[in-house]
Amino acid sequence: MVETKLDVREVVHKATNYGEGNGHRHRRNDVAMVVLRAMCMAVSTVAVSLMVTARETSTTTLYGFEFQLHAVWSLSDSLIYLLVVSSATVLYSLLQLIISGTRLMRKSPVIPTRTQAWFCFVADQILGYAMISGGSAALGVTNMNRTGIRHMPLPNFCKSLEFFCDHLAVSVVFALFAFLLLAVSSHLDVLRLLRDR
Repeated sequence: MVETKLDVREVVHKATNYGEGNGHRHRRNDVAMVVLRAMCMAVSTVAVSLMVTARETSTTTLYGFEFQLHAVWSLSDSLIYLLVVSSATVLYSLLQLIISGTRLMRKSPVIPTRTQAWFCFVADQILGYAMISGGSAALGVTNMNRTGIRHMPLPNFCKSLEFFCDHLAVSVVFALFAFLLLAVSSHLDVLRLLRDR
C-alpha cells in the first residue's frame, strides 16, 4: 500500500497564491470563462428579445384574393421551443456569471472542484445541444416563410411580413452564436478537468 502525505501548509500556500507563477495560465482561463458567460448571457438575451418582439400583421394576394396575415412567434412550436431554451440559457449564464465573477474578484479559482467542473461541463453540453436543436428547428420555419412551400402554391410570406421574418432570422443567428459560446465554455470545462489529472 502506497502512503501519501499531505502538507496543509503547501495547500494553503497554493490557494493564497492563486494567479501567480504557474497559476497565471489558469487565471487567464478563469477570466476567459467569465467573459464567455457574460457574452453568452448577452447573446441569448438578444435572441429572446428579438423572438418576443417578432409579430406583424399584413395583407397578401393569392390567386387574386386578398388575405390578411397575422404572424406571431407563439404560433409555432419550434419558435416556442427556441424561446424556452434561450431563456434557460440566459438564466444559467447569469447564475454562472454571478458565481464565477465573485470568485474571480476574490482571486480564487472560478471552478474550484472537479465535481463543479463536471456539473458545468454537463450543463453547458445540455444547453448547447438544446440551443442548436432549437435554432435548427426555428431555421426551418424561417426558411419556409422566406421561400414558400415548393409542392404547394403558397407564396413567400416574408415579402408581406418583412419585420417578422427579419426578427426571426436574427434571433436564430444569435441563438446559434450562443451555442458556439457554450461549446467554447465546455472546452474550458474540459481543460479544468484535465488540470487535476
